[in-house]
Amino acid sequence: MEMNLIFIGPQGSGKGTQAKIISEKLNLNHISTGDLIRNAPAEFASELQSYINIGNLVPDDVIIKLLKVELSKNPEGFILDGFPRNLNQARELDVITEIEKVVEISISDEEAIRRISSRLNCKNCGEIFNEITRPPENRGKCDNCSQVLFQRDDDNPQAIKKRLQVYHADTEPILEHYDSIKIDGEQSIDKVTQDILEGL
Repeated sequence: MEMNLIFIGPQGSGKGTQAKIISEKLNLNHISTGDLIRNAPAEFASELQSYINIGNLVPDDVIIKLLKVELSKNPEGFILDGFPRNLNQARELDVITEIEKVVEISISDEEAIRRISSRLNCKNCGEIFNEITRPPENRGKCDNCSQVLFQRDDDNPQAIKKRLQVYHADTEPILEHYDSIKIDGEQSIDKVTQDILEGL
């Protein structure tokens, strides 16, 4: 199946998990902005590092360049996870590709805070686990590479509330820009997957 999708939702909604599951089921390329930055071609490395080292977000035009490179390698359809984050990025994306549908995975702010406060990350392979919704098989160790998992410094309630405010102000308006479906993200992972597949 060839289709270009965007998965959006607040932090902790499970959009990355669902993007991974659905991309495998539909044989689409799963493109997350985190992976784009981590796996960027060598010619982008020093520019990216200059933003990351001082804790700044990578500018839109750099992400778009990375996306162009990635899309040229994978013309058969994709799921974008974590991009676009605002209307300006959505408009820039429209210039380089066509989007069939946006899948919004919706959860309450309270649920987002509960989930993110329980999130565990693997520094080595980038996999994300959750003590509540998706615990690792071996406590504190990554299922993929067995490295020690850690919690990000900004995965605390105050920082999460700030990120949610940005999501509501900047990212939610994208839903008006595209044809979108809304999925209840507070269900089980399997039920969310089923609802997405039925909605597509």
